[in-house]
Amino acid sequence: MSAEDIVVSSPNGNVRVAVSSRAGQPTYTIEYKNQTIIEPSPLGLITNEGTYTADAVFRNYNIENVSDSYTLNRCKVSEVYYEANRLTVTYEYSGERNMDVIFHVGNNDIAFLYRIHPIAERVCCVVTDEATTFDLPAGTTTFLSPQSPAMWGWKRSKPSYEEEYVADQPIGVPSKYGCGYTFPALFHIGDCWALISETGVTGEYCASRLSEGTIDGRYTIAYPMPGENNGFGSTGAQISLPEFTPWRTITVGDNLQPIVETTIPFDVVEELYAPSIDYKFGRATWHWMIWDDKSCNVDDIKKFIDLASEMGYEYTLIDGLWDKQIGYDKIEGLIQYTREKGVETFLWYNSNGAWNDAPQGPRNCMSNPITRKKEMSWLRDMGVKGIKVDFWGGDKQETIRLYEQILSDANDYGIMCIFHGCTLPRGWERMYPNYVGSEAVLASENLKFNQHFNDCEAFNACLHPFIRNAVGSMEFGGTILNRCLNRTNDGGSIRRTGDAFQLATAILFQNPIQMFGLTPNNLHDAPIEAMDFMRDVPTTWDETRFIDGYPGRYVVIARRHASHWYVAAINATNSPIKKEISLPFAEGERIIVYSDKKNSIFVANETKVNKGRKITITIPTNGGCVITDNN
Repeated sequence: MSAEDIVVSSPNGNVRVAVSSRAGQPTYTIEYKNQTIIEPSPLGLITNEGTYTADAVFRNYNIENVSDSYTLNRCKVSEVYYEANRLTVTYEYSGERNMDVIFHVGNNDIAFLYRIHPIAERVCCVVTDEATTFDLPAGTTTFLSPQSPAMWGWKRSKPSYEEEYVADQPIGVPSKYGCGYTFPALFHIGDCWALISETGVTGEYCASRLSEGTIDGRYTIAYPMPGENNGFGSTGAQISLPEFTPWRTITVGDNLQPIVETTIPFDVVEELYAPSIDYKFGRATWHWMIWDDKSCNVDDIKKFIDLASEMGYEYTLIDGLWDKQIGYDKIEGLIQYTREKGVETFLWYNSNGAWNDAPQGPRNCMSNPITRKKEMSWLRDMGVKGIKVDFWGGDKQETIRLYEQILSDANDYGIMCIFHGCTLPRGWERMYPNYVGSEAVLASENLKFNQHFNDCEAFNACLHPFIRNAVGSMEFGGTILNRCLNRTNDGGSIRRTGDAFQLATAILFQNPIQMFGLTPNNLHDAPIEAMDFMRDVPTTWDETRFIDGYPGRYVVIARRHASHWYVAAINATNSPIKKEISLPFAEGERIIVYSDKKNSIFVANETKVNKGRKITITIPTNGGCVITDNN
């Protein structure tokens, strides 16, 4: 039997994947509506038991339809129906070694992985490298974020997926640090788009990234760098056999709608354990964002607890250094105070003490299983509902295991987990029921640190819905209504964006627990209408629709929570953008339009949806607009 060209298409026929093993090297190609997305690209793995690349002998293949219906309670969509055609190709290699390559081909999404079979009496091995390649056509442009060097940056706390994107760059341009690129990675291929990422990463494997690209458009899967985790741990994956690798995913389309609306990170994974309680999501205040480390004291945190109570928010976050600047005894009284105010608490932790020099504590609580369980028992007894775990060391299997161990243990105690200074979530919203978001992006704290990031805020915000936030929850910590990013709103970095722009980010940036950058002074120095909007804004969504936009330039997205719709638009170009957009609201429905005008003047107007269900909006540079029927 020959495997010259095994072809599997999507249910609607638009996507075509061809798998070949000419000359013993398995390869694949991808086409979308007859346009090449991935040119012939090698497949395979390298292990300590031998290579699964060249000299492959094709054995058999099978094509079948797969479908699934499932519910998500903390994402950009709540009800999902997934359908794909599944291709399984089996290859044999010398030494009684067999490997399957499995493709799921949906109407806009392709996912594939490998399964290594036992080798005679061998039922374990180490995967040391991967031959998986993405060969993109000439003329492709890229939207990529570089991977940072290991043990680099502030207090040796990177890589943390917090580097700046470069937009519309030709393929093959070296990355900023020479370490390749983080997932997800967006490519513009002629009239088409492709978003490449991975999902289904557990403690059974390492996470990966893209290598440096070649001038002719070849990128490969790259495993963690040796220096991650302070040089501790393998760069590969120690696995038992049979075993599956994580999924590599490619979302394709001739417009950006499939990219923004994709659910492929969740479609091909499953829940790994049941929730121990009914976890509740919502909004939170965050004292550190504007008020810094010195605000970690009882009096200042009470002000943010009071703010959360006044806003009707569900949570407040007590950030790093609480163990030193407040202490365990006093923190118990502070947690009790939050509950008296009708608010619940998240507490901050350093992920470890072995691979960063950050002074913020508590340290060494989450990385030790005995200490971790004692700490979580105390957290449960105090009524703490969640933890924010910061300063992770990289993507090695050693670290991915720690993420999973913390999540699993926390679920036993009814505790939710947010990760900060961390890796990209890879399907975790469906896999771990108490997972509620990751930073893994150049987030709001950088606005405080450097004026440059304020000057580029609109550009970056116009990237995230198409790239980072398209594949997973993004704990950004946005919606800042201080004009100046200091405690007294009169110094430090200066915000360049309008107030409606900031309201729009509460819709555009999706995370089930949103740590907003509001401060107590906003109750009297921010527009009343803006604060009223922030009292009611949801954090989970039942439906998401892409309306218009281009990465790094502008974006218009609609999201529905229960029966209410929100349309959010922002502009990063140098000129005002005038757009007629179709609304999902019913004719005659009363809506409120929050918008930025010239000179950052904030306006809130009430109107009705017309017969055509369309509205024309003008978005100034660094401005935004929000339209909602929740009034």
